[in-house]
Amino acid sequence: EVQLQASGGGLVQAGGSLRLSCVVSGGTFDDYAIGWFRQAPVKGREGVSCMTRRNGQTYYVDSVKGRFTISSDNAANTVYLQMTSLKPEDTAVYYCALVRVYGPDGYEWEFDYWGQGTLVTVSS
Repeated sequence: EVQLQASGGGLVQAGGSLRLSCVVSGGTFDDYAIGWFRQAPVKGREGVSCMTRRNGQTYYVDSVKGRFTISSDNAANTVYLQMTSLKPEDTAVYYCALVRVYGPDGYEWEFDYWGQGTLVTVSS
């Protein structure tokens, strides 16, 4: 069974940076992309970013483009989300997940498996 463990969240001031990490273990997940979604209080789930495993293509939601970077260490089965220029509206619990990517432009994401999230709080 696939397990995903996210870490690296914390409290940061607006304009600051954090790097989230996610270790993926167990099972097989070659058919999936890997990515991050977030969930803020009273808000729904929002896909943030994902990366295909086949060719490393990356995708970002518009609100984080230019500020967040997804990367991976395939040998360590670890994916990262480098977050810079953080804003209070980025405050949420962040989850890493196995993702199915659809659509002609790759921006239809279905999150299939995820683990415990990590809380990111950005103060103004």
